This record gives sequence, C-alpha cells and structure tokens, in this order.
Amino acid sequence: VQLQASGGGLVQAGDSLRLSCRASGSTPIKYGMGWFRQAPGKEREFVANIDWSNDRTRYADSVKGRFTISRDNAKNTVYLTTNNLRPEDEAVYYCAAGPHYRTINGMYDYWGQGTLVTVSS
Repeated sequence: VQLQASGGGLVQAGDSLRLSCRASGSTPIKYGMGWFRQAPGKEREFVANIDWSNDRTRYADSVKGRFTISRDNAKNTVYLTTNNLRPEDEAVYYCAAGPHYRTINGMYDYWGQGTLVTVSS
C-alpha cells in the first residue's frame, strides 16, 4: 500500500487548507485511515482518524471543532479539512492506514511521506 499526501502549503493564521491522502496498491478491504503531525523538535502526534465505513471519527483535543476528517472510498482518498489554522498547527502532516482491527487500537501499518503546513501569524 502506498499513500500519497498533498495539499500542504503556507497560510496565514485563521486560514484553511484541505489535505488529501490517496491510497494505492493492495489496500485492505476494511481499513482505517488517520492523520498525524510532527512539528520541529517535537514527537509525532495523533490528529484524527476515521474508520472504514465513515461511521466513526476521532480527533485530538487540540483540533476538535476546527479540523474535519472524511474519506471517499471510491477514490481511496482521505481528507483533512483544517480550518482556523493557528501557528501551533504548523507541522509536517502524515497520513496513515491499516486494517480496521489495528487502527481502532492506534496501530497503523502504512505511512505517507508527509505534507508541510506552515502557518504565519
């Protein structure tokens, strides 16, 4: 499974971006997908995830109410809509995927290359 993330860029505080992550290759029939981020000098942290059927989503407290994760299974693509971006949201954002029974336990088997989000104040 290969994951290709895109959509990052330089924005001002308060702006929005939509990140995309397309999965290709032998994707599991039921797979969960998630977004993580890593800021310079910090550890990678969980941002959001979505299960294979779109019925359940989960968010880090720091992004609740501002970020929305969604997916289009027909396109094998997961999106992260980021609204009201703050300087502390600046990071490399990574998408990840894995079999549903693993991702519901926070374990991901496949990772994308990351897309940089830069937020100026």
